[in-house]
Amino acid sequence: MKTPSPLTLSPTTDMLGVIDVQPDFMPGGALPVPHGDKVIGPINTLLTRYFSQAFATQDWHPKGHCSFASSHPPHRPLETISLPYGPQTLWPDHAVQDTPGARLHPQLTTAAIQLIIRKGTHREADSYSAFFDNGHTYSTGLAAWLRAQGIKRLFFCGLALEYCVLFSALDAKKAGFEAFVIEDATQALNTPFADGTTSRQKALKDLSQHSIGLITTQKLRAFKKG
Repeated sequence: MKTPSPLTLSPTTDMLGVIDVQPDFMPGGALPVPHGDKVIGPINTLLTRYFSQAFATQDWHPKGHCSFASSHPPHRPLETISLPYGPQTLWPDHAVQDTPGARLHPQLTTAAIQLIIRKGTHREADSYSAFFDNGHTYSTGLAAWLRAQGIKRLFFCGLALEYCVLFSALDAKKAGFEAFVIEDATQALNTPFADGTTSRQKALKDLSQHSIGLITTQKLRAFKKG
């Protein structure tokens, strides 16, 4: 079988989306993703060798945010409740505005990052996607900004695969962009389900069903020299 050629990147119409690379999602943080710190090296390589244009997102929650289990006693983290926009997984308090855990990780190379989207800023709505809150009530304005930059394809990396990376890629596809997820530059919570599958496996299935490409850094052809 012939090996597929690496995907050639464009410095003008391709952009990297760096999703929620924040200390609170790293080991030792308020809502740690297993091995979350391992995304930093690959993402820095993408930002310095492969992409001249990028945006980043930050979870940026007010105190008492609706996604916090502490806002819904006696519920506990990882329980699911119903909110006006649908089911909501409850989390430990995390990425609270102006706290160290909410900043972009200090080891992240940021020179190519042209825009930072802060999401989850409305107390009454969670926001996994870089484009909208979970109820699609509030837009971040990202899609319009990307179109103004002439972007056609988006490549997503960061944390966590089955939540903010997945939802961002799905909304990118709905907005008319070609979307990819760079597998070796993301990590998953990988929560087990009762049927023996995991949240990571479900996310990979969702990506495939929505024609979102799953690639690795090795399958990209850099247009820049490191």
